[in-house]
Amino acid sequence: MFKIAVRQLSAVRRYSTATKIDSEALDKWISSPSHEVAFEDSFRSEHLSNLYITLPTRDGTRKPYQEPKDGSPLGYGHHLVFFHSRVPESQLRENGTEPGFSPPKPFSRRMWAGGKITWDPENPLIIGNKATARSTFASIEKKGFEDPQKDPMLVVTQKIDITMKGMQKPSVTEERSHVYLSTADTKKAAREVRGIPTSSDFSFEYKPSLTTLFRFSALIFNGHHIHLDQEFAQKQGYPERLVHGPLTAMMLLETAVFHNPNIRISSFEYRARNPMIVNRTSTIHGTWTDKDTIDLWCVEEGGLVGMTGKVHVG
Repeated sequence: MFKIAVRQLSAVRRYSTATKIDSEALDKWISSPSHEVAFEDSFRSEHLSNLYITLPTRDGTRKPYQEPKDGSPLGYGHHLVFFHSRVPESQLRENGTEPGFSPPKPFSRRMWAGGKITWDPENPLIIGNKATARSTFASIEKKGFEDPQKDPMLVVTQKIDITMKGMQKPSVTEERSHVYLSTADTKKAAREVRGIPTSSDFSFEYKPSLTTLFRFSALIFNGHHIHLDQEFAQKQGYPERLVHGPLTAMMLLETAVFHNPNIRISSFEYRARNPMIVNRTSTIHGTWTDKDTIDLWCVEEGGLVGMTGKVHVG
């Protein structure tokens, strides 16, 4: 039996009506989302070796370490450590995030919210090969703008197609959502997540440390201060630095494959539920709901649910 906790994240974040939103500039940005970027990258085995040694499912402590081999299919979700914007530091936002796909100020606080990844099983990404990731706006949603008691936010979703060199069809299609908050602070309790199963078929426990966060930030070329700077995280209302959303999402997939090494995943949907804090033990649970579906969820020590997901196989 799992105990799911609801705790107060912080008591230092207060709503401030002093935050000014330029509605005209924001509406113009929303109505003309013509932003499109394409990144070419190679699934280098050297870079993947750094990922493997960072992931507790692959670092050799739970099962023998295996080097990534050119010509083999890329692991599920491992494309997340490729295709990243290379922006000079002088052009980054004050919090260390890149400006691409970001709304105008004051929406500067970015959080990884969730998404969906679909794989073409007949056309997998291959280690050692080159590929292009093409990103476009999929949707932009305004929330909380009509209620003065709520912190207004924007949910920005990208559509990302990843196509190997020489191929016509994408091997991976992804929808990736970020939430952008204004600089206004608000007292906010942790979210209770309903519908979590009371038992699981398998699980994996690990503790994301400061070293884990540093290494993963380097792997994805991410300078977001929320993962690296304790003082910054505390000023944002958190007790400590936060674990990367894509790392937790990847660990959901890794746990499914760790316990079911022969599955062929066709799609994965996931949603961040609560911030995950560094140096706190996390346990990822999985349960088969039918022969083609696995429900996954990550629980932090104390019972707080950080992320939920669903894997479809076949």
